[in-house]
Amino acid sequence: MSQQPAPAPHRQPLDEHAAEAALAYAAAERAKTDALASVLEDIAVNGYPAAETGIPWETARDAHLARLADEQPRVA
Repeated sequence: MSQQPAPAPHRQPLDEHAAEAALAYAAAERAKTDALASVLEDIAVNGYPAAETGIPWETARDAHLARLADEQPRVA
């Protein structure tokens, strides 16, 4: 953080831990967005995948809900 320029006068600086957390969150969101963009680009170039190669949405939903249930609780 010491290499970063000083914040603008109308902004309140973050402490080191908050800044690191914000940067980590931004990186995680960017990775998700990049993954979505690559899927959309693939669909644009190659068309939709065949229905036979996918999984039913109910199966995907249930698997996702199971993953969410297994996660550690987080404070919002």
